[in-house]
Amino acid sequence: MKAQRLNRALVLEAPQQVSDGAGGYIREWQPLGILWAAIKAGTGREAAAFAASVSRVPYRITVRAAQEGAASRPVAGQRFREGNRVFNITAVAEQDADARFLTCHAVEETAS
Repeated sequence: MKAQRLNRALVLEAPQQVSDGAGGYIREWQPLGILWAAIKAGTGREAAAFAASVSRVPYRITVRAAQEGAASRPVAGQRFREGNRVFNITAVAEQDADARFLTCHAVEETAS
């Protein structure tokens, strides 16, 4: 197997419900830590959303594996952040039989 080149520092974030002071809740993102990753883009597409067009690009993000249940192990519903870029995680799978790496399927959306 080809050696992984984890050369991008990404912040793993998890959603948290916080009271909005009016009886409801808002979602805030709590940083869990920094993971080194390799990022590979897929084929993007454009879609309409709320009177604007949105560019959606799927990514395969590879990170080192962590034990099941560890805060450093990404799960669907979390996201990676790199500066202003946000990658929403849709699925996570072990990449190899030795479970040394995880492949995170993610989507980046940007207004165009």
